[in-house]
Amino acid sequence: MNFENIKLGVAPINWTNDDMPELGGENTFEQCVSEMALAGFTGCEVGNKFPRDTNVLKKALGLRGLQICNQWNSYELTTKSFAENRENFTKLLDFLEIMGAKVIGGGETGNSCQGQMDVPVFEGKGMLNTREDWDSFTYGLDELGKIARDRGMKLAFHHHMGTCIQTMEETDRLLNETNPDYVFLNYDCGHFHFAGEDPVAALNKYIGRTAHIHLKDVRPNVLQRVHDERLSFLAAVKNGVFTVPGDPEGCIDFPSLFEIIKKSDYAGWIVLEAEQDPAKANPLEYAMIARNFFRGLTGI
Repeated sequence: MNFENIKLGVAPINWTNDDMPELGGENTFEQCVSEMALAGFTGCEVGNKFPRDTNVLKKALGLRGLQICNQWNSYELTTKSFAENRENFTKLLDFLEIMGAKVIGGGETGNSCQGQMDVPVFEGKGMLNTREDWDSFTYGLDELGKIARDRGMKLAFHHHMGTCIQTMEETDRLLNETNPDYVFLNYDCGHFHFAGEDPVAALNKYIGRTAHIHLKDVRPNVLQRVHDERLSFLAAVKNGVFTVPGDPEGCIDFPSLFEIIKKSDYAGWIVLEAEQDPAKANPLEYAMIARNFFRGLTGI
């Protein structure tokens, strides 16, 4: 299998959770990046414990053979002015540009329940209710995506549980109503499965518009609990709804996903992003499980 245009990265959320700092609060930045490198990854995304001084960060990553490939951006186009969104977006672009990244990620958090511990994720998700809501939202994404493109980067929007872009129907509309030169997708198989979609069909449909890929698996028994007990997204994570590719407790068809990637023109990063409670799932151990699984499927 030929994956010469693919690089493998990992997200620090496996070590320290930005949304729930109590998960992995004991894990330091140095431990995180050292174990990323030890597990065999060459790139990473940015977490809340990463130093913001780019010289300090570059040195720490360079010692370990790592590079920054992306960072989450919290779009708030549904609740804040475009000027505020542009200011925050541009600041993050400045940082990522210095760090050599080519992608800026993130999803719409303005009207989302993803960060609320007590709101059932399947009942309190963000919505775009009117034509005007959609027009304002997609206009903002196009404008920000153009800013990114003009600086040699891509806006890769992340569909996410609890947000207004969660299902394939919503993703279709997002992509159909934004400029394909400005707005791309950050595909995530775990979030599509969580939303009740077929992640293989989704990747096959969206691979041509995908600029960044997150891979995680889902534990079906925990997902059923999320439905039965009306759990929030954060409670689902704490209870282990996600795990890494290669974990036998997962259920996603990764060989089919990699076959789609192999046959496509996709060039960029595949990132392990499987947030769990580090006290229950040792981050290095699970990162190595995923890394070995990826190697078996891709040869890299």
